[in-house]
Amino acid sequence: MRPARPADVEAIAELRAVVMRPDLERLGRYDEYRVRQRLRDGFSPRHTSIITSAGTFAGSVTLRPSDSGHWLEHFYLAPALQGRGLGSAVLRTLLTRTDASGDLVRLNVLSGSPARRLYERHGFTVETQDAIDVFMLRRPRSGQRACATGDHA
Repeated sequence: MRPARPADVEAIAELRAVVMRPDLERLGRYDEYRVRQRLRDGFSPRHTSIITSAGTFAGSVTLRPSDSGHWLEHFYLAPALQGRGLGSAVLRTLLTRTDASGDLVRLNVLSGSPARRLYERHGFTVETQDAIDVFMLRRPRSGQRACATGDHA
């Protein structure tokens, strides 16, 4: 992973549109402009990391500080790289940091998204949900690994 730069916004916005399209279409909420613009409007290079694989852009993840810990946002991986353990490796890295600082981590995932299983394997539990969003929470773990090394995203 490397720190994001302002110039990364369009690559992330495009990946977001590709990755989220199936779930947004299933939920009747896909809008080709809005899916990209929401990323642009909330992009924070300061809290975002670019995920690379074999030296090329593979995705992004944002860990934004909040009053109660952190929000995990904009976690996108190129479809060709999903299911190979890269998402788990990224989460382990981030959650090791938040565990060390004793911080809660929150996120939201679209209802019915397969990504929810990844988050559950890493200790996230449902806090609230509605027809569109599932809000999840992970309490810090102390003195143990964030997740077993056998997990695969």
